[in-house]
Amino acid sequence: MTVLQAVMLGMIYFLGNSALIAGPIGYYTFYRPLVAGFLTGLVLGDPVTGTIVGATINLMYIGFIAAGGALPGDPCLAGVLGTALAITSHLDTQAAVAIAVPLGLLGTLIWFGRLTISAFFAHRADKYAVEGESSKIWLMNVLAPQSLIFLMTFVPVTLAALYGTSSVANVINLLGGNVLHILIVVGGMMPALGIGLNLRAIYKGETRIFFFLGFLITVYFNLTMISIGFLSVCIALIYMQLTERRESNAV
Repeated sequence: MTVLQAVMLGMIYFLGNSALIAGPIGYYTFYRPLVAGFLTGLVLGDPVTGTIVGATINLMYIGFIAAGGALPGDPCLAGVLGTALAITSHLDTQAAVAIAVPLGLLGTLIWFGRLTISAFFAHRADKYAVEGESSKIWLMNVLAPQSLIFLMTFVPVTLAALYGTSSVANVINLLGGNVLHILIVVGGMMPALGIGLNLRAIYKGETRIFFFLGFLITVYFNLTMISIGFLSVCIALIYMQLTERRESNAV
């Protein structure tokens, strides 16, 4: 991997974490393993493998939620470095997913470190506001937090992509086939876990019927994912309208 490629991977991870630079677009695109995997594959010259690996990693985080700042795993870091390792080390998709799990857990250290340090910036900005130094507030609200995000995301991922992929590849070669087979088995289980967590959230009350309806439509009518998506939006809108009408009549 060249230095330019490692720098570009670092920028992908930075844009996925910087709400100011990329805005909500970054959070809903770069931050997702599917998109991060595709972009990583594009940088490394294999966008097809990048998309396949990223999509598989994305299954683990299909039920992803970070309520109250609690991050169970970093999908962006798993998507970028997991895909980079898969492409550069020629890993099986399931093995790449298994390796992406600890990478996502390492990303939580970056996340909580950012939150902890950023609390100081917020208090400092309050101090400037009380003292009437409004010209300095942007330093604590913009410059300092973005500089911190850059240092904590771009730098480690760039170094990991530049030096870490070859090291991991050597370790995998030393481990041999048995350990790699274990990683493949574990990796095959992780997407099922992600889908299970997502089903746990949606399989409740009146929404259960839509799960079975979607399954029947997919199996028996052979519709594409885009067609099913548009049809689901229409059904959801009709359901919301009927629910609102029922509630208004009850009142």
